[in-house]
Amino acid sequence: MANTGKEYEIFVAGLQQALLNAENITTQKNIKVEVDKKITDNCGIDRQFDIYWEYELGGLTYKTVIECKDYASTVSVEKIDALIGKTRDIPDLKAVFATKKGYQSGAKTKAEQNKIDLLIVREQNDTDWTDEDGTPLIKKICINMHLMMPAHIHKFEPVLDGEWIKANTDVDTESPMSLSGLNNEIFIEDLIEDEKYSLHELASKLAPLDGKEYGVFEKTVKFEEAFIYHQDVKLKLIGYKIEYSVSKPINEPIEIDFSKELVGVIEYLQKGTKKSIFRDGIIK
Repeated sequence: MANTGKEYEIFVAGLQQALLNAENITTQKNIKVEVDKKITDNCGIDRQFDIYWEYELGGLTYKTVIECKDYASTVSVEKIDALIGKTRDIPDLKAVFATKKGYQSGAKTKAEQNKIDLLIVREQNDTDWTDEDGTPLIKKICINMHLMMPAHIHKFEPVLDGEWIKANTDVDTESPMSLSGLNNEIFIEDLIEDEKYSLHELASKLAPLDGKEYGVFEKTVKFEEAFIYHQDVKLKLIGYKIEYSVSKPINEPIEIDFSKELVGVIEYLQKGTKKSIFRDGIIK
């Protein structure tokens, strides 16, 4: 399929629109970059321009056109002459030229003499990922996340001190006793270790046993001085037997590729500077 240049015009227009949107001076202007704009010159002739935008500031209207050439070679002086001819009879029009590969020396001289800004507007390349000293910039970050899920408690069997319960509560130890509630409503307080935690928090403290990484485990714990709480019930705890499972760790590779966010680059030849335009509207 023949290269009509239309795709490149849209590409340049998109970058220019992003630049204008980022400019503080034009945030309230809502400037629209137009593609394939026709302007009637002083001789009544319709002139076509690839890209056009205008805005008003301080009572004056500023108009800009960009001529785009998607060439595989450098732009010749004849193309600059053609742009000069198109804009000669349109007053107060700022002319800009954009291409991918660059300009011949005669084209640069003619553009400078006629105050035409020359741009190289292109997709990214390796030079965009080094600083002025040639130091490589971070282009991609690879993270391997190792996720350990909390243990899942299947069964929790507390061993209570019946003598203490008889002496300090009115709970009938002769009848079956149960503590029912959510994991974050039942607490264990270990006075010797000076710590208090819920069954929900206990799940995060449980680890695999016998050198295994994951699976189902049983564990018996004894206390010297501990209590179990549920709401306003306090019972002395001798220990507990617990059955729980630990899931297999999840390895989740994450790749952050900054190059995928870089939409394009504009080089300003007369100024010797360039701007990188990213998808999120950030300009660097």
